[in-house]
Amino acid sequence: MQLLVIAGFVLASAAWAGDRAKPSPAAPAPAKLLSTARQRLAGSQAEVARLKQHLGRQESDSRRASERLQQQDQTIAELQQQLHKLQAQAASGAR
Repeated sequence: MQLLVIAGFVLASAAWAGDRAKPSPAAPAPAKLLSTARQRLAGSQAEVARLKQHLGRQESDSRRASERLQQQDQTIAELQQQLHKLQAQAASGAR
């Protein structure tokens, strides 16, 4: 009887240990993890490239707008000088 109990215990222990040695099916394989990481990296790199392109367009637009503002400022300064000359001529002619 004791031999039967010991044999049952050994079989149960072996079965229990065998179940623990098997990898769980829920854990992804390293190759799958690597593939997923590469896909995420490719997506991130594409997003970075898109953002760099967008930034380049914004910087270009900003430079053009700045140049237009400088031209407008110069035009305003020239018109103000002309106005001051005309006002000075009108004031000296009115006397």
